[in-house]
Amino acid sequence: MQIHQYIDHTLLNPTATIDDIKKLCQEAIDHHFYAVCVHECYVSLARNYLEDYPINVAATVGFPLGTMATTTKVAQARNCIDQGASEIDMVINIGFLKSGLFDKIEAEIANIKKVIGDHVLKVILEISSLSDKEKQLATTLAIRAGADFIKTSTGFGTPPVTPEDIALLKEFAGTHIKIKASGGIKNATVAQQLIKAGASRLGTSSGIAIINDLDASI
Repeated sequence: MQIHQYIDHTLLNPTATIDDIKKLCQEAIDHHFYAVCVHECYVSLARNYLEDYPINVAATVGFPLGTMATTTKVAQARNCIDQGASEIDMVINIGFLKSGLFDKIEAEIANIKKVIGDHVLKVILEISSLSDKEKQLATTLAIRAGADFIKTSTGFGTPPVTPEDIALLKEFAGTHIKIKASGGIKNATVAQQLIKAGASRLGTSSGIAIINDLDASI
């Protein structure tokens, strides 16, 4: 698979305008990215813009803190799918994880997966806030709940993801769940290293820079 097909072309800035989202979608078309990733309010806009193209729309749920009630997250996920999203990127409740409320986290992930059916569910762990043991626990909960991916972070105020981060998660995930790397992926070298370490998808707002960087190295 070529690197552009690993990329979720992302725009989650709260100041993003309608024109910004249209530009994001056009860039995804021009560069053949796998998906765009947007907030709930822009799902229908993105889906309509991309209607004639094989590009997925990923929508965020419980973003960026993960502290909403489960009923709120479930309703948000259902609405995103109804509006045309084909993938959901949800944030776990980190405080619940650290409180040992593992059943609640697993049930929340499972409830969201149930409401979105065959659509792809990615579970954002925010790994910079977790110990290695907590990363392993969160990965196990995501697997047991039927999620399709674990995702490293929201990308909001977190350190850049590293190949070592992905290698550790891959050790926990095995072949049971895929990994989406996100946070500070700015160039082709890092992107390739993350894929080599085990990432199946890259969430980045620098997709064009990555592609241009790769083209310049050929």
